[in-house]
Amino acid sequence: MAALRAAVPVLALLGLGLGPAAAATPLVIWHGMGDSCCNPVSMGYIQKLVEKKIPGIYVLSLKIGSNLIQDMENSFFMNVNDQVREVCAQLATDPRLRGGYNAMGFSQGGQFLRAVAQRCPSPPMLNLISIGGQHQGVYGFPRCPGESSHVCDWIRKTLDLGAYTKTVQEHLVQAEYWHDPLKEEDYRKSSIFLADINQERGINETYKKNLMALKKFVMVKFLNDTMVDPPISEWFGFYKSGQAKETIPLQETLLYKEDRLGLQEMDKAGKLVFLGVKGDHLHFSEEWFDSTILPFLQ
Repeated sequence: MAALRAAVPVLALLGLGLGPAAAATPLVIWHGMGDSCCNPVSMGYIQKLVEKKIPGIYVLSLKIGSNLIQDMENSFFMNVNDQVREVCAQLATDPRLRGGYNAMGFSQGGQFLRAVAQRCPSPPMLNLISIGGQHQGVYGFPRCPGESSHVCDWIRKTLDLGAYTKTVQEHLVQAEYWHDPLKEEDYRKSSIFLADINQERGINETYKKNLMALKKFVMVKFLNDTMVDPPISEWFGFYKSGQAKETIPLQETLLYKEDRLGLQEMDKAGKLVFLGVKGDHLHFSEEWFDSTILPFLQ
């Protein structure tokens, strides 16, 4: 997320006046790998930006753990299913969210919030905005955020050695959305998070019903992404099965054709929004955020 500091210019005079406080729907945000809830140059910045542009809005920036260090460490090492359960509990006990909320996830926070939408419909998530989320997983970490590069070197080696072993799956977050197109059967059998929320082992009708209840599912892809492999995962596409060169869009996947998550029906109803933004992973300007993302939060 250090990239966000350089990528988001200070455009404090762009106040848009987006309506009365009483009309503001609460917003829940979830940070990405190696970040924390309240980093002043990433999530803290986004929270203040939204609060300034939508006066009176309640913004909950999710923290997993008792402090910022734990929150950052948990983005690497805490079982994602446990994280999602903790977040669901946080949301269910927050009285300010009872009437519903919008959700915005950054990088891996995008697919984690989708899991919240599918597993925990109360309080209701109204709109989901995924900014660089990897909804079909990843098959590589070409580059890592800021000071976490040494951690990611270790992660790469661990994933190469045994991404689908029980120990790695349960204790390494990135393994839980590691999607090896050359080992699809291993992925479907052993992935404890992504294969579940993507209906790879059967159809959970509750997941489908809950996701389809969204008003909008917005997916932002970074058009010059050097961190996510493959970048098309940010639009729910992935490598064609059995190789790792040719990619296919969501609409050509079995997930879509068989409508296992309701995405085909949502697409036809205009609920899916695919946005592209020039720049590397999580690099965007405040002007782009104001004009493109804020309207979904009104």
